[in-house]
Amino acid sequence: MERPKLEVADVFRRYGPAYRQKHAASLSQAQRRVMSDIELCRTAALGGHLEECDGCGHQRPAYNSCRDRHCPKCQSLARAQWLEDRQSELLPVEYFHVVFTVPQEIAAIAYQNKEEVYGILFRATAETLRTIAADPQHLGAEIGFFAVLHSWGQNLLYHPHLHCVVPGGGLAPDGKRWIACRPGFFLPVRVLSCLFRRLFLDHLQAAFDQGKLHFFSSLERLRDPHAFAQYLAPLRQTDWVVYAKPPFGGPEQVLNYVGRYTHRVAISNNRLMNIDQGKVTFTWKDYRHHDQPKVMTLEADEFIRRFLLHVLPDGFQRIRHYGFLAHRYRKAKLALCRQLLGVALTAVVPRQDQPDYRDLYEKLTGRSLRECPVCHAGHMVVIAILPASGRPPPLGHRG
Repeated sequence: MERPKLEVADVFRRYGPAYRQKHAASLSQAQRRVMSDIELCRTAALGGHLEECDGCGHQRPAYNSCRDRHCPKCQSLARAQWLEDRQSELLPVEYFHVVFTVPQEIAAIAYQNKEEVYGILFRATAETLRTIAADPQHLGAEIGFFAVLHSWGQNLLYHPHLHCVVPGGGLAPDGKRWIACRPGFFLPVRVLSCLFRRLFLDHLQAAFDQGKLHFFSSLERLRDPHAFAQYLAPLRQTDWVVYAKPPFGGPEQVLNYVGRYTHRVAISNNRLMNIDQGKVTFTWKDYRHHDQPKVMTLEADEFIRRFLLHVLPDGFQRIRHYGFLAHRYRKAKLALCRQLLGVALTAVVPRQDQPDYRDLYEKLTGRSLRECPVCHAGHMVVIAILPASGRPPPLGHRG
């Protein structure tokens, strides 16, 4: 597959040095590391190997990836592997996609307290879904689902929200029946929204009371308990956005759809249109106007700033599983679900230890990294190891 003509790495290589110098005081170590990783990804700086076609003799260098989860070039293999692991967990039921969003006033607090507030977002969302689903007036069952954190909108502005993918039903309290949702309907979003709002604000207040929140610059006044309470008061009355998208056609469509969300980064390389004269132009969808495709041009400094808004705290898990899909109970609970649904158990083939990444890539994507790009008949064979140069590539260089 042909690589995009422009990459986020090109923006960082061309305009990153000036950005680092200008914003030296405000850049975090994590943001600096992400910029550096993306700049060096698949370049001689990280080393790699030299390949030669065993047919026509064509040679090419293959440089190592940075493996940073924020890098647009490093997600396809990770995404494909994650989706393969989920394949054995699919159930023959409808699946629903539910999105939980926080107001902008909360987003402002979240940006200054990412780890704490993101954790609250996951916790409040999981409690909301499991509580309403367990209520006999709604479903009366234990559900299972996974949630994926996104912090961006298509325009790269800060917009934290969770995408939840939920099988349409769950286990009865006694574990002896599968209780299915009504066709095409999961849970009432207005009920979800009200409980989510209450739980989230309760957890946020508790975090404040325990001294876990920190406020700077424009939010510094919120260090005062009275000011913090006043700030939250209007949010207890407003509607919080929770919405359920139409159900998937079946489990076969789930993974194709979910793959768009699990390992997505703030912006993919194929959305970039132009990098010139200190500006970056990219495509975006305007969700407020029926997903209308549009073009946006930003100063390079602003583009980099927006991209770095979405750097995650070190070690933070942005994909989490709950209910009968929680890691601790998943194997046994899924076996019970299949039994109650009358589905035959599928044999799980043990994965080989440390498979060659080229074999894994071909298995998961259907595209060969071994086929010669020139003669298309021979195979690329490693003939030499290329040591890491340790030096950043020159401007405009591609690995």
